[in-house]
Parts: sequence; structure tokens; C-alpha cells
Amino acid sequence: MNLKFLLPLFVIGLLPFVFDNSHAQITSGGFGDSPFERDFGDVKFLDAYFGTLDEKIEVEAGDSNVPFTVVFANVGTQDITGIKGQLSLPFGFSASDGPGSIIRADSDSNSLAGDNFHLTFFVNLDSNVQNQQYPGTVKVDYSRLRESGVRTAFADFDYKVTGDSVINVRALEPFLTSLTTNEVVIEIANDGTAPISGVDIVNQNTQTELASTTSSTTNVENVVILESNWDVGQIDPQSARYLTATIYVPQSLKGDTLRIPLSISYFNAHGDQHVISKIVDFYIKGLIDLTVFNLDVIELSETQMIVGEIINEGNEDGLFGFVTVEPRGNSNIKPNTQFIDEIEIDAPVPFNVPIEFDGEPKYGEHDITITVRYKDNVREEIFLNHDETIFIPEPSNGEDEGPDSTILIIPIIVAIGIGIFIMRRRKKSSIEA
Repeated sequence: MNLKFLLPLFVIGLLPFVFDNSHAQITSGGFGDSPFERDFGDVKFLDAYFGTLDEKIEVEAGDSNVPFTVVFANVGTQDITGIKGQLSLPFGFSASDGPGSIIRADSDSNSLAGDNFHLTFFVNLDSNVQNQQYPGTVKVDYSRLRESGVRTAFADFDYKVTGDSVINVRALEPFLTSLTTNEVVIEIANDGTAPISGVDIVNQNTQTELASTTSSTTNVENVVILESNWDVGQIDPQSARYLTATIYVPQSLKGDTLRIPLSISYFNAHGDQHVISKIVDFYIKGLIDLTVFNLDVIELSETQMIVGEIINEGNEDGLFGFVTVEPRGNSNIKPNTQFIDEIEIDAPVPFNVPIEFDGEPKYGEHDITITVRYKDNVREEIFLNHDETIFIPEPSNGEDEGPDSTILIIPIIVAIGIGIFIMRRRKKSSIEA
């Protein structure tokens, strides 16, 4: 009787073990397979990323000794201490101590009940790591205050290798000209491997912004910049965006370097906003403003010449000047060049170029181009073209050389007239006598 009663009780007690094993349930947290044993306590995982507690950082393949921070919350009712962590990451990530080492971290302080705490590991990235999302697992050992023994918590998480954004700024044409309005193009380049978005650029050239700094590294307060803000948008890795600015530079800055400070606000691959400062440098050249005038054709020593003058209305001398005469249309004038040296700003510079024909001389109107070639103070060669129509008369004969015959004839005629008059007076006087 007792045996019949005990046998059913034994079978009923065995059933929970049979069904529990048959369904392969996870009773220690429900995270599936892991390199660590599952035994959760009072610790809750919050976040994992490359960087420190205060700032996430961008990383790329080949980076070494990079901080990797995991943030937890103490959701228990007691304070915990003796916090230690162990990190498991996929192939391509290793401890900063070297390959094969365990990635460990310790917390320097206790965690009060209800507060957050973090562990910062240091990781090396292999050169073949891709910019993408990866899975990881962390193990945390800790002890409760006023309790003996060590508790262990595990967490699976995803983290991202973002790549590294590198922002560079430069002017496509690094020269400005004083006393004139300059249209400049500034390149904002992302030379890194991570995209940046929401790029907004502010020109910091106001007196208030400059006064906030202890020492000024720029003379931008002396120039006029019409634009003050540019909305650039997203810049992908290894690409660039461009912005344009209109700048007027006074004469007093000729020969100086203009430094324009830019404040660049953007969002990195983590979605965090950053603000950095960059400076665009320009060299300010003097203004060379040339005009060709008083163009004419004269004959000098049996040679017909094209003469004219060049005036420089700028504030910088032109160097190594040349004047070239070239035919246009049906003109058969041979191209010819004259060296005129410096083109100063205080006086017109004359030039005279002999006229030679390609073939038979053609007199009358000729369409020509006067090209003035010179260099500025940075030795950049500049060309000024001036189109003109000239009239080439037929040259005079050689008999016309020497004193004008008209000048000689007039005195002779006057002398003859006077002689005739005197002779008549004498003849009349003799007749009367």
C-alpha cells in the first residue's frame, strides 16, 4: 500500500526535470549562446561605444590603444563595489596589451544604488576591420556591500566602427587683390573615412567675436565680407563641398596675409554635434590697372611706327613689361614686340613699335591688337589685350627731307617783291627829276 502511494509521488516530482531539459530553456537571462556563463544580478546594460564617458570618438582600421566604454546602471537596492569587467569582441579586435590577452577593466569607485557606472577598456583594431556594426559581449563581476561573495552579470550589445572624419579647409585661389571686389571659392574637404552631416559654417569676422579672444591672430576686421553663414549639408568621406565669398580688401593691407577664421559645426558618425575652428589664408596683392591710350602712327627716320602710352591706375607697379602688336582680320602687319620694363603707377609709359609688312605694304586702315604682357609682385604673368583700328599713310618721298621748301621760297618771293618795289621807286624818282 505504501509502495503504491510513493511511486506516483516520485513520478510527479520527476516531471519538472524532464520537461525543463526537453525544451532547452535559458533560465539565466535569455541571451542565447555566449562565451561567458549567464547569471544576472542587479546590473543593467545601457550603452557601449568607442570613447570615454564624456565623449564618443571616431575610430578606423589600424587604430591602437583606443578607449572602449561600456555604461551600466545599478538597478538594485544596494550599493555595489569591487566592479571588474571582461570584454569579448569579434576577430579583428584585441586587447591593447597584445594579441591573445584578455580585455579587462576595473572601476575605480563604488556604485550607489540607482546610479550609473562605467568600465573603460582599451582595444586595438586590426588593419582589415571594416566600418560597420559588430556584436560584443561584456561580463561584469561585482559585490554587494554588507554581503559576501561575488555576483556576475552579462550583456550582449552592438557597437560601431565609424571611421574617422578629417576636415580640411583651403582657398582654391589663395590670392586677393586690394582695391577691388574678389569672388573667392573655399573648399571644405572631408579627407577621412567617416561621413559628416549638417555642416554649417560661420564667418567669424565681427568685432564682438574677435573681442572675445585674448589675442587676435587675424586682420579680418579690416576687410568687408558680404557673406557670413553657409549651410553646406553632408560631406561624404574623401569628398568636398565648396562655398563662395565676396571679399573687398582696402589698400592698406597690400602685401599682407589675410586670415579668415571659420567656425564649422557638424554631426559626426555617432550623431554627436561638434564645433571646430579653421582659418583660411590669403595673400593680398596690389592692384595693377592698365589702360592703353594715345595710339597713333608716325614716321620717324624713314620708318613708320605705332606709338602709344600705357597708364597704370592701380597701386602696384607692373614688372617685366612687353608690348606686342599683332594683326587682326585682313591686316598684313607682321607681329612685333617691344620691351618696356616696369609700368609704374606715377606716370604714363610710352611705347613705339616699328611697322613691318608680311608681303607688299598695304596702306590705309588696319585692325590690330595691342597686347601688354607683364608680371605682378608674385611673378604671375598677366595679359592685357586692346583692339584698335589704325590708319597707315603712304610714306613721303626722300626729296622732302631737310628744311621745308616752302619756308625757303617765301623769303625769296618777299625779297624779289621788295627789290621790284625799290627799282620802281628809283625809276619814278628819275623820271620826275
